[in-house]
Amino acid sequence: MNAIERNKTWDLVELPKGKEVIGVKWVYKTKSNAEGKIERHKARLVVKGYKQQYGRDYEETFAPVARMETVRAVLSIAAQNKWKVYQMDVK
Repeated sequence: MNAIERNKTWDLVELPKGKEVIGVKWVYKTKSNAEGKIERHKARLVVKGYKQQYGRDYEETFAPVARMETVRAVLSIAAQNKWKVYQMDVK
């Protein structure tokens, strides 16, 4: 939670009128290397999808996440091919 607050991952806002709260849960994983030694601990916050309804709140709360390795690979390919890269402002 400290890292999420420090990195300003999200903003706490008032629930809009007419909207219902969708529950979330924390999912924890321990990542191990090839020798079986613990490499790192991961935690992520996920929405309880069974509460969502398509056309009502499904598209609003779905947020795909890319792994940093994937982002680096795509940027590397773009740099090698001299492609333009744009930043999209999400509000």
